[in-house]
Amino acid sequence: MKIAIYGQNYTKDSTQRAFEILVEVLLKHDVKILVELGFLSQQSSKLQSNSQINTFSELDKSYDLLISIGGDGTILRAITYVRDLGIPIVGINTGRLGFLATVQTDEIETALAEIFNGDYKISERTLLSVTTQPENASIGETNFALNEIALSRKNTTSMITVETHLDGEYLTSYWADGLILATPTGSTGYSLSCGGPVITPEANNFALTPIAPHNLSARPLIIPDKTTVSFRVEGREDHFLMSLDSRIVTLPNTTTVTIEKASFGIKMVERLEETFLDTLRKKLLWGEDRRN
Repeated sequence: MKIAIYGQNYTKDSTQRAFEILVEVLLKHDVKILVELGFLSQQSSKLQSNSQINTFSELDKSYDLLISIGGDGTILRAITYVRDLGIPIVGINTGRLGFLATVQTDEIETALAEIFNGDYKISERTLLSVTTQPENASIGETNFALNEIALSRKNTTSMITVETHLDGEYLTSYWADGLILATPTGSTGYSLSCGGPVITPEANNFALTPIAPHNLSARPLIIPDKTTVSFRVEGREDHFLMSLDSRIVTLPNTTTVTIEKASFGIKMVERLEETFLDTLRKKLLWGEDRRN
């Protein structure tokens, strides 16, 4: 088995500890370990000099698994390596909430034993794909996002206007600080913090969520994930920002942004006892009253 390990290029003690435990567990199994070059360079000299650990800068279909160490944001960066290769991802959580990275450090050995025994399930996650007219070179081949694609104002405190079309039909023009198009996976992220709904991962929907809308009647809208969504931005500045998960590009207001469901998805490895509803209750503290 060939396993890739990815983490933040800047590390904290909890991440380094998780990495040490992970390597120790993996070395007990007959697997080939390859660590992302930048992440390994942040580790101890002992680990860097271990002859059983190699490095990677790109992935290919020969990999059986990618293990991400960090939070959900680390997984969002890891998918830029996985792309359309279909490599399943395991998330070890050393961050905060961890909707995607659900394996805790003290569960690493147990979780990996289950995975090596085939006792796990795969959660297929939808991605968004974006194109711009005219084309923008800074987007390049990483024109996809797992959580959301968001348009927002740049160097101004003034709101922007986002003219929005669904399958070529005019919907409305949002007067707001910005607008989010979120996948079910991203519904518990930026969209949720802006008042958007939580969507279960299996739902075939996207959410349009305005950011601080000036027209107060503007509310989040659920649309089928087969919808093609296009945007045009107007504002006092000549440019606006577009974020694809954690990656940000600057676009001129003359740009038409078109977003649709990507032609490939991401495979998240989940433990058998793990469910989205259980994660939701734990992470958002649903049903808990801290007064008691």
